[in-house]
Amino acid sequence: MSALSRLTATETKLFFREPMLVFFVLAFPPILLVILGAIPAMREPSEDLGGARAISLYVPIIVALGLALFALNGLSQLFATYREKGVLRRMRTTPVEPRVMIGAQLLMSTIMSVATMVVVLAIGRLAFDVSLPRQLPAYLIGYLLAALAMFTIGLLVASLAPNGKSAGAIGTLLFFPLAFFAGLWVPRAEMNDVLRTISDFTPLGAGVQSLQDATAGHWPQPLHAAVLLGWTIVAGGLAARYFRWE
Repeated sequence: MSALSRLTATETKLFFREPMLVFFVLAFPPILLVILGAIPAMREPSEDLGGARAISLYVPIIVALGLALFALNGLSQLFATYREKGVLRRMRTTPVEPRVMIGAQLLMSTIMSVATMVVVLAIGRLAFDVSLPRQLPAYLIGYLLAALAMFTIGLLVASLAPNGKSAGAIGTLLFFPLAFFAGLWVPRAEMNDVLRTISDFTPLGAGVQSLQDATAGHWPQPLHAAVLLGWTIVAGGLAARYFRWE
C-alpha cells in the first residue's frame, strides 16, 4: 500500500472514533430526508413549485448539505485540531510529508460524502419515489464541483482558525447562511429574484441548482459551474497562502 492509501485508511478509522462527528456528517442528512418525507405535504404536488413535489427538490439540497457538514464541521475541525496538537509538526520528522495528510483527508472526505449521497438518493427513490438523476455524468460533475468548492472552503477555515474549537465555531457560523441560500428553509424555486440571484453566487446555491438540473436531465449551467470553480480557486488559493503546519 502507498503512503496515501495507508494514511487514508488510518484517518478513516480515527474518523469513526468520533461518534458526534460521524452522526452529523453521515447519519444526519439521511435522517433529515426521512423526517421531511414523513410530512404529507412534502409528498404532494405543489402549485407554488410548478406541480413538483417538495421532497423531490429537497433531495439535491440534502446532498449538498452533507458536503457542507463534512467540509465545515469535519475537515476544518480535524485539520485545525491536528495543527493544535502538533500532529502536523511531528509528521515533518517522518518520511510521510504533511501534504500527504491533506490528500488522505480529502480522499476520505470524498469517499464518505459520496457514500452519504448514495444513501440519500436511495432513500429518496425507494421511500418517496423521487426520480434518480436523468443525466448521471452531469450529476457527478456538479457534485464534484460542489465538493471541490466546499472542501477548499473547509481548508480555508482550518487555515485561519487557531484551534479545533474555533474551527468548529467558524464552520457552524458559515453553515447556516450557506444552508439558507441552498434552499433548506425556502427552496430556490420559491425565492424572490434577489434571493435567487444571491443564491446563484454561493457555493451551495450553485451546487444545488447544478444537481437539480442534472436530475431533470440537463447539464450544469455555465454560470453555476463558473461560480463553483471560482470559489474553489479563491478559497484554495487563500488556504494555501495562510495554511500553517504548526
